[in-house]
Amino acid sequence: MSQGAETDVLATAAAWIGAGRKVALGTVVKTWGSAPRQAGSQIAVRDDGAFVGSVSGGCIEGAVIEEAQSAMRDGKVRTLEFGVSDETAWSAGLACGGRIEIFVEPVH
Repeated sequence: MSQGAETDVLATAAAWIGAGRKVALGTVVKTWGSAPRQAGSQIAVRDDGAFVGSVSGGCIEGAVIEEAQSAMRDGKVRTLEFGVSDETAWSAGLACGGRIEIFVEPVH
């Protein structure tokens, strides 16, 4: 993800917060092997499920969005890990052969 794309994710998240919406951010913090996005890639998720950005090129976004919505409800951060050896990775579509760790946090 380019620097401009990351800025757009954060700017959009800030605008949503300014409009009174709840928001959670997901950030790729670590990758191993063949990962779809590099560390630092982000997704912002709004309380109604709208999102901007990407942490996986689409293969695990659904699972990350669900966890982001849970984080907004309970106010707790999460560290998610997906990988080809993880059964949930196949169901989520991460069959690229690598592993990815994503930090999800509600923001105010």
